[in-house]
Amino acid sequence: MAARGWLTPRRHSATARSVLAGEASAEAARKTAQALEAEAPEAVAEAAGPAPALPEVIEPEFPVAGDDLAAAFFDLDNTVMQGAAIFHFGRGLYKREFFRRRELARFAWQQAWFRLAGVEDPEHMQDARDSALSIVKGHRVSELMSIGEEIYDEYMAERIWPGTRALAQAHLDAGQKVWLVTAAPVETATIIARRLGLTGALGTVAESVDGVYTGRLVGEPLHGPAKAEAVRALAAAEGLDLERCAAYSDSHNDIPMLSLVGHPYAINPDTKLRRHAREHDWRLRDYRTGRKAVKVGVPAAAGVGAIAGGAAAAIALHRRRK
Repeated sequence: MAARGWLTPRRHSATARSVLAGEASAEAARKTAQALEAEAPEAVAEAAGPAPALPEVIEPEFPVAGDDLAAAFFDLDNTVMQGAAIFHFGRGLYKREFFRRRELARFAWQQAWFRLAGVEDPEHMQDARDSALSIVKGHRVSELMSIGEEIYDEYMAERIWPGTRALAQAHLDAGQKVWLVTAAPVETATIIARRLGLTGALGTVAESVDGVYTGRLVGEPLHGPAKAEAVRALAAAEGLDLERCAAYSDSHNDIPMLSLVGHPYAINPDTKLRRHAREHDWRLRDYRTGRKAVKVGVPAAAGVGAIAGGAAAAIALHRRRK
């Protein structure tokens, strides 16, 4: 059946690089999902752990069991996991001495500029991306994947929101595929998806040749409109009806992705997304306990390799060691 994803109009601007990033991410996601399906079911179940109890907030009629034209797309940072994946991954890499002090200083300045300026200046964004990519350049993809498994256990496993995981499990129990969609590297996102027993992940694709990172991106970071393009491309490849799909996110930056599906959810929403969700009668869920969420890590537009998001944590760890 032809996918309606091709027929869905683009409601937000998408550049050629956004489309390229989305299509590359969709292709990578399908390949890794096929690899996950080949694993023994027992191994996947063991990695995912016991499914949490389903919250009462889930409407009985949704998701619809047996609807194979539907799927669910979950943002990662502060939606599925507390904090930013890049932030935690950066901590793990610093612990393994992937950076030098001079690089720490440069990343710290870039992160400070993003936080203070509050805008995404293209020149500074490019500088941050180039700095992050320079760290992984020359390393093997398999090396970063192996380290990523360790970092998940060290920093991420206990930061998964039980409520959001239960939402994802509801889609899985209904026989639907569930995908993470994040600006984090696709390798990191795939590890998290596999550990949670999800179908796969859409993430930023860093170019590699013969299994070695070149220090360049395919397209641009999977952020904002690029996320929507990735979902659109994957839906087309999978034969999904986007009007029957669901998407979940905490950030107003993901409004393009949320607007693409028939069932958008605002999870632990920031102020702008909460306002937009109320104006458009979108469903809201907030799993934070009586406090505002603390924003952790660099803006998603800057978080492309393994390091930039970990700069603040790296500095803190460095000071503790003195």
